[in-house]
Amino acid sequence: MKPEDVKVCVIRIEGTNCEDEMAGAFEMVGAKAEKVHLKQLLGQAPADMRRSLEDYDILAFPGGFSAGDYVRAGAIFAARIKAGIGSDLKRFIEEGKPVLGVCNGFQILVELGLLPAMEGTMSEVPTAALYNNDSGRFECRPTVLRNDNRGKCIFTSGIKSKQMLSIPSAHAEGKLMSMDPDFVQKLEDNDQIVFRYVCPDGSDAVYPWNPNGSPSDIAGICNPAGNVLGMMPHPERVMTRYTHADWTRNPGPAEGDGYRIFSSVIESLTRN
Repeated sequence: MKPEDVKVCVIRIEGTNCEDEMAGAFEMVGAKAEKVHLKQLLGQAPADMRRSLEDYDILAFPGGFSAGDYVRAGAIFAARIKAGIGSDLKRFIEEGKPVLGVCNGFQILVELGLLPAMEGTMSEVPTAALYNNDSGRFECRPTVLRNDNRGKCIFTSGIKSKQMLSIPSAHAEGKLMSMDPDFVQKLEDNDQIVFRYVCPDGSDAVYPWNPNGSPSDIAGICNPAGNVLGMMPHPERVMTRYTHADWTRNPGPAEGDGYRIFSSVIESLTRN
C-alpha cells in the first residue's frame, strides 16, 4: 500500500469544527481524506452519498463541540455511533485499523468505551471520563507533550521515546479520571499512556503546562492493542513550523511537531 492508497474517514456531525484541519493533516502526509457525516454511514443520505466504514483504512474523530456537548462532552455523538454502527466500529478496530480522536474526539472515544478498553475492544459503559479542568475554565494555550509510550502505539511509531513535542491545547474538559483507584497504574502497566504534559524543560508539569489537572499529567492514551489513540491537544494545528506559537523565534524545520503523529501512522500502514 502506498500513502495515496490510504483512505481516511474524518467523521463529523453538527457541532464538530476541526474536521477541515484533521482532513488536511492526513492529506499533508499523503493520504486521501474524506469528511463524512455520520448520517452517510447510517444510510440516512441519498444513495450516491452513502458510505461504509469498511471502505476506509483510518477513522478520525475531530475536535469541536459535537451536539453542543450536551449531557457530557461527546456523549450524544458516541450514543448515536454505538446505536447505529457500533458493531461495524468494533470490527474496524479488531481488524487492526487505526482510530484517532483529538480533543472532543478523545471524549467521544472514552464515551464509546473504546478507551481505555482494558476489558475488551468496546466496553458496554464508559469506564473513564474527561472531567472539567481544575481551573474551571476553557484553556487555550501552548502545551508541551512527552512521548512516554514504550512502543505499543501506532501513532508514535516514528517518534523517539521521551521526545518532547509542542502541541496546542484548547478544551474545557480534559482531566482524565476514573472510579478505579488503580487506573493510572493499570495504564502504565499496559503501556497505554502515550503522551504526558511536561514543562518546557522536561520536568513534571504544573499549571498552566498541565492545563486541566489530569492525574500523572496524562495528555493522551491508547487502547491495549495500540491502534486507537485519544489525546486532548491538537496535533493537526501544528503540521508546519509557522503555526507554532514561537515560530518567529524558533523557525526550525518546515514540519511542525504534529506532523510526526500523522506520518507515523501512514508509515506503519504502508510498511505492511
